[in-house]
Amino acid sequence: MPEASIRYTEQARLDLRQIFEQRLAQRGADGWDGARALVAEILATIDGLADYPERGPQVPELVDLGDKRWRQVLHAPYRVVYHLGDDVVTIAMVADGRRDFTTLLQRRLLALKR
Repeated sequence: MPEASIRYTEQARLDLRQIFEQRLAQRGADGWDGARALVAEILATIDGLADYPERGPQVPELVDLGDKRWRQVLHAPYRVVYHLGDDVVTIAMVADGRRDFTTLLQRRLLALKR
């Protein structure tokens, strides 16, 4: 399989920005490097999908609802939810996996279908 391209929804970009800002707020003004490093680590996990897009398992909460099109990779505690199309990996969401993920998934992915 040729290398897949990675695309981000606008919401996924916003998720990454919020993760950065949250980490920066936790660490204070001197925490910029740590916030940047965290987002860089998450992006490296995502970039790995270009070579191995099918490596992530299906999202269990969505499989339970009958939707098997979505996959995920983890960068604990964050879950990266993506859809695999023809040589394109679309990142739909990057969120803290400790949240109520079922509700979050339903709200986010229903919004994508509109």
